[in-house]
This record gives sequence, structure tokens and C-alpha cells, in this order.
Amino acid sequence: MSASDQETVIFEVRDRKAYLTLNRPERLNAITHEMARAIREGVERANEDPRVHVIVLQGAGRAFCSGYDLTVYAEEGESFQPPVWDPIKDFRLMKANTDDFFSLWRSLKPTIAKVHGYAVAGGSDIALSCDLVVMANEAKIGYMPARVWGCPTTAMWVYRLGAERAKRMLLTGDTIDGHTAAKWGLVLQAVPQANLDDQVEKLADRIAGVPINQLAMQKLMINQAFDNMGLHGTQILATLFDGITRHSPEGRWFQEFAQEHGFPAAVKWRDSGKWIPDGGGPIPTVDQLSDDDQQRS
Repeated sequence: MSASDQETVIFEVRDRKAYLTLNRPERLNAITHEMARAIREGVERANEDPRVHVIVLQGAGRAFCSGYDLTVYAEEGESFQPPVWDPIKDFRLMKANTDDFFSLWRSLKPTIAKVHGYAVAGGSDIALSCDLVVMANEAKIGYMPARVWGCPTTAMWVYRLGAERAKRMLLTGDTIDGHTAAKWGLVLQAVPQANLDDQVEKLADRIAGVPINQLAMQKLMINQAFDNMGLHGTQILATLFDGITRHSPEGRWFQEFAQEHGFPAAVKWRDSGKWIPDGGGPIPTVDQLSDDDQQRS
């Protein structure tokens, strides 16, 4: 990996385990192109290393990952185009990131996500691309852009939760804590924050005692069942829909709202449960925002 990539994802190996650490703590490990590529490069590096039997993905600082960095993807226009929208340009951008995340799933060696703080929006895509997810009880996971301006491109909510609970999450954009996520079967286990490191180490050590070829064969067999259920095709559809959500009338309304009041205020409006105007609509005036919204805009 390049020096810049090493700054966004730190790679370490010890005791048959590779550790990939998302390393933008000042931005709650928000996703950039460089981080997505560095995840893939770290996975490839771990797969090529004969010392490594299992990969642990974690986040530095206060969170696992807070989603896409809106400064890059929204304010600088990486994921939003002018009125004449090129869907294939959008698809290429988001499919590349999705494939980078999904290198964790396609890895021949097992992957474990260790989630603390938040794994939300695109951060949930990364976590759910791992084979196993262990969360702190109080950590939050969800895909809030399902309310407007996003569709989870990995589509792993439905494959992990089933249709009804996936709809419960994606028709509301709500978040749930680690305890609920484990109870629902979205993640393997939730433990007190103080025990998170120990529990992940115990699980990783147990896996690390298995020969690499055995691990690869078991994982390939299980993953094939998901492929037989149309996982790849569903991801293509989800990635196309993700681009459409940002360029629909409501998606453009959200972008214009953010330009007028700032993205923190726009995200707060979206996540609060306030109505998103059907077909777009007039941008709210300052008087229509709460005092807190005004302070954040």
C-alpha cells in the first residue's frame, strides 16, 4: 500500500491474525476513495501472507465507521451530478467502492468486524461485508440514507436479516444498538464495550487454529449459497438505485437543502423523521428550522 493509504488503513500481523484498522479518527473513520481502496489492498495483502489465518477489521478512535465523508462525496460533488445525470459514471464510482468493501466477503480468509461507536450508512456496508460481526452493546448500526439519498449497495441487510426485518430497517432509516442487532441475527454477538477486544480475540484465535485451506473451503461453500440466491445481481440493482436516489426530485431537494443550510442540518432533518417532500418542494426557510438546526447549519 502507498504511504497515503497506510494512513487511512493500518495493516498489522501478529499471532496468525491480520488487523486492518480504519484510521481517520478525526472524521469518525468516514469513507473516502482512498480508504475503500486501502481496505481491498489490506485484504489482498492478508490473503497473500501465509502467516495470516483470519482478518480483524476495526476502527481507530470513537467509532468503527460513520459512513461516507460528506465533505468529499457531497459538498465537493463526488456523488452528485448536474441536472443531466450520467448513471453509468455514478455506477462506476459506487460499484468500485462496493467491490472494495466486498473484498472482505470474497476474501479466502475469514473476516471479523469489531464494531464500537457507530457502523452507520456506508459504514454498515463495510461491517456487514465481513463474515462475522461482533458489536459493543451500545454501538449503533443502521442505514439512515434509506430515508433519502441512498440505497445500501452491498444489499447485505436482506441476506442477514430476511425480508421483513430488512424492510423494518430500510423503510425507516432507523438505527439499532448492538444488543438488538445480535438478537435479530444481524450480527453474531454483542458484548459490553469493556469486553469487546477480548471477545474478538478469543473468536479470532479459535479460527486461527484451523488450516487456511479448510477455512477457505468452508467459506467458499457458504458464500456460494448466497451467490445462488442472486447476491451479485441484487448488488448491481442496489448500486444503480443508490445513484438514482441522489438524483431523484427528493434527492435533489436534499442536496439543495444542504447547500442552503449545511449538511449537518440536512442530515438532522432527514434522521429526525420529518417529511421529505414528495417530488421535491420549496427549501425550508430559516424560520422552519429548529434553533438547533440553525446552529448546526
